[in-house]
Amino acid sequence: MKRFALVAALLALSLTACGEKPKAPAVETPVVVTPAPAPAPAVEAAATAAGSAAEAAGSAAEAAGAAATAAGTAADAAHGAADAAKDAVKK
Repeated sequence: MKRFALVAALLALSLTACGEKPKAPAVETPVVVTPAPAPAPAVEAAATAAGSAAEAAGSAAEAAGAAATAAGTAADAAHGAADAAKDAVKK
């Protein structure tokens, strides 16, 4: 029994000695916040140019719609003329 207690004590001591070592606390670096830089004049010019391009694209889309309407009207007129020509040939 004495040997068992001695072996158990030595085993506990050796496991404790070989266990995980405490880690050093992590050192936190301070966070530095820098303000955002002011927009450059080139960025402002690009934004203005993009706005102008968007307006031009809108105008082009409106013009394309008007052209499509005019083409549809012309196609209807051409169909009407073709029908009239067929009727004239039949008589």
